[in-house]
Amino acid sequence: MIEMLIDSLRVSMMNYQRVVILKEKTGDRYLPIWIGPAEADAIAIKLQDIAVPRPLTHDLLRTVIYTLNATIAHVLVCDLKNDTFFARIVLNTNGNKVELDSRPSDAIALAVRTKVPIYADEGVLDKAGILLDKDTGKPIVPKKDAEGGGKVDESEMKRLSAFTEFINTLDLEDLDKKDKK
Repeated sequence: MIEMLIDSLRVSMMNYQRVVILKEKTGDRYLPIWIGPAEADAIAIKLQDIAVPRPLTHDLLRTVIYTLNATIAHVLVCDLKNDTFFARIVLNTNGNKVELDSRPSDAIALAVRTKVPIYADEGVLDKAGILLDKDTGKPIVPKKDAEGGGKVDESEMKRLSAFTEFINTLDLEDLDKKDKK
């Protein structure tokens, strides 16, 4: 498990899809995960400390978990199958560990509300993690070595091409820049 931080929430100007971009806490890989607009709003509202008059769904879920005397240990982006990410919310309850299947967007929205770590499985980062060129801000496509071995083969690149095309529509140039407020 690799600890991740929320780097940013982005919107593609081509199709208005939302993406949450996670970044390795102690590394250089980014993990873009496409999410729905409601989940993007739920994450953004909490990250920006915007007060809402009534609890949102993720606030309600947090309250239910705590009311049942459970705590959230962490969330984990655990798998990527057929271009769909999977996550788990890991709870501690009555001395037991319970793992709940979740969409990553819901798990992340819950994590920002409870201030628990967000992790990604190494295999997920191997499949969908990207490095960004420091000069252009564009994704770096891994090159195969002389033996033909590389982290990503041709069929995998073709399967992930939708991700690459979407990432290329994003303005990522300011990803490493910190606000100077």
